Order: sequence, then C-alpha cells, then structure tokens
Amino acid sequence: MQDVYDFFHDVNSHLVDRGLERLDDMLRPAIMSGVLSDMLTASLAKHSRVLTENNYFNGHPDLLVQGVYAENSVKSGDQGLEIKTTKKKGGAVDTHGARDQWMCVFVYEVDNKTEPSSSRLPMTFREVYLSRVTIEDFRRNPRGELGTRTATLDRFGVSKLRENWIYLDR
Repeated sequence: MQDVYDFFHDVNSHLVDRGLERLDDMLRPAIMSGVLSDMLTASLAKHSRVLTENNYFNGHPDLLVQGVYAENSVKSGDQGLEIKTTKKKGGAVDTHGARDQWMCVFVYEVDNKTEPSSSRLPMTFREVYLSRVTIEDFRRNPRGELGTRTATLDRFGVSKLRENWIYLDR
C-alpha cells in the first residue's frame, strides 16, 4: 500500500504545483479502481517471493504462483491471487464471474467533498481482506440489456471474506 501512497503523493504534488486537480479528483471511479488494482498487483508481485504478475492480458488471476504456468501466463487459472479494489465498506465487490479462487480485496476512500479542494485528505486504504472463496459463495447479478454479466459474493461469501481481514483502519 505504501508504494501506492508514494505514487499518489508524488503525482498529486506535481499536479497541484502546476495548478491542476489531484489525480484522485480527475479519475472516474471505475478507472480509479482499475488503476489501484493494477498498481497493487505490480507492487505485490515486486515484494513477493513466489507470486508474479499474470502476463496474459486481462488474464485471471492477477497474480500467479511463479513457474506454474508457461511464461507465467494464463487466460484462466486457479493457482494465484485475484486483486480487487472497491470503495464499498466491507469489501463486497463485483467480479466478472464466480470462481474458486483466492481473492484479496482492498477497500479505499477518496475525499472529493472537502472544500477547498486543497484541504482534501489523500486517498486512503481502509480495509484489506484475503480469503479463499468458492463458486458457491457468489450470487449472479442480473444482466441488463447493455450490461456485462457480473457476480458478487453473497452474504455468506462476504462474511467469509470479512472473517479473514488483514488490515482495518476505520
């Protein structure tokens, strides 16, 4: 998490010095979540002895057990860790499908209300959960006419996730 904090501090300081908005304020929520997920994935891989980034573009999971898959690349594997980020307290997060997997969820908070904006608090991680979840832990979300099919941990799955918290800052 410190790698992400350092990045946002450096970038935001530079942007503000130039009279621009903070990155936290510029990015739409879905993009912010994606950027954080990618940064956390890269940082965890950098600091891990056995996990590495999945080299398959948009492959699953985000982090692989090193050496299990050829060239550390797999479209859909089961040996690794999926990284998710959300602003939803408690870690309930949408996924693109129910799977048996290790899932790590980072819950973050962005202050985009304090005025003047120069007084806003930096983006902060509030919760981190890590748990092995199964297909049975998910509920399938109805798909709208233009929507993408998603799945979310059901109440039992969220409870399982929350039992395995590794960081809470409330």
